[in-house]
Amino acid sequence: MLKLISNAGLVLALTLGAVAPASFAQAQDVQFRIGPDGVRIYERDRYDRYRDDYRRGCSPREAQIAARDSGLRRPEVVRVTRRSVTVQGWTRYGPDRIVFANRRGCPEIG
Repeated sequence: MLKLISNAGLVLALTLGAVAPASFAQAQDVQFRIGPDGVRIYERDRYDRYRDDYRRGCSPREAQIAARDSGLRRPEVVRVTRRSVTVQGWTRYGPDRIVFANRRGCPEIG
């Protein structure tokens, strides 16, 4: 009888151990939003996160920071298109510009 109870306890512990981490991982997709109409619960699915990451692309602020890291002084965004972000600034040799792809991470085009 004692062996049956210990086996049942072991099965129960293994079952709860397998279910608990899955429920915690799913809880990361829940957001509480506070707005003028009170507190609301918003549940994001995986597709929303994937789409948001790739829709953002390279913001003008990120392009300015990347241009400054590349050695451009006083960087200024002069053109933003669907495909590229153009930043102008100064180097020690005079005015220069850098073109970044409008993708996440702002890779330099040329």
